[in-house]
Amino acid sequence: MPARNSVLSTAEVRRPLVIDHAVAEFARGGYHGTTIADVAREAGISPAYVFKLFPSKERLFVSALEECFARIVGALEAGAEAAEDQRAETVLTAMGDAYAHLISDRALLMLQVHAQSVADVTEIGDALRAGLARVTTFVKSRSGGSDEDVQRFMAYGQLCHLIVTTRVDEIPEAWAILLSNGITHPA
Repeated sequence: MPARNSVLSTAEVRRPLVIDHAVAEFARGGYHGTTIADVAREAGISPAYVFKLFPSKERLFVSALEECFARIVGALEAGAEAAEDQRAETVLTAMGDAYAHLISDRALLMLQVHAQSVADVTEIGDALRAGLARVTTFVKSRSGGSDEDVQRFMAYGQLCHLIVTTRVDEIPEAWAILLSNGITHPA
C-alpha cells in the first residue's frame, strides 16, 4: 500500500476554516437566523462546497458546537496548568478565570446560548449534552474536586453566562448587584 501523501486535501484544509466561520456566524445569528450561504460567504467558498463538507445545516452547527467545546476544554486545561497549586479549589478558580477570558469575545458564549435555544433539534441537543458531559467530566477529573464543587463550578458558569449576555453587571439596581456581586469578566 502506498504511503499517504503528506499534502492535505482542499477539504481537509477548508473544513476547519468553515467551522471557524460557522462558530462566528451561528454565534451572531443563531441556528435559525444563519444560513449556509452566510457561512459560505464569510469562508470565501460556495454554499455547494459547504454542503459537500457538511451534509446539512444541523451537521455544520454541531461541528461548530463541537469546536466550541474543544476550545473550552483547552482553555480550562490551560487554566488548570497555570494554577498556583493543584488543590481543587485553586484549580477550579484558575479554570474559571481562563473560561472568563475565553468568552470575553462572546462568540463561544453566544453559540452555547443559541444551542440551548434549539436543543430540541435532536442532533443539536445530543451535541450540546455531549459537550456539557465533556466539560463536566474534564473539570471533575482535572480539578479533583468533589461532585458538589464541580456542580457549583458549572452552576457559577451558567450564572456568568446570564450576567454577560444580559449585561446585568451594568445595572445599578439591588437585584442586579446581588446577582453579579463578586463576579468580574475581562473587558
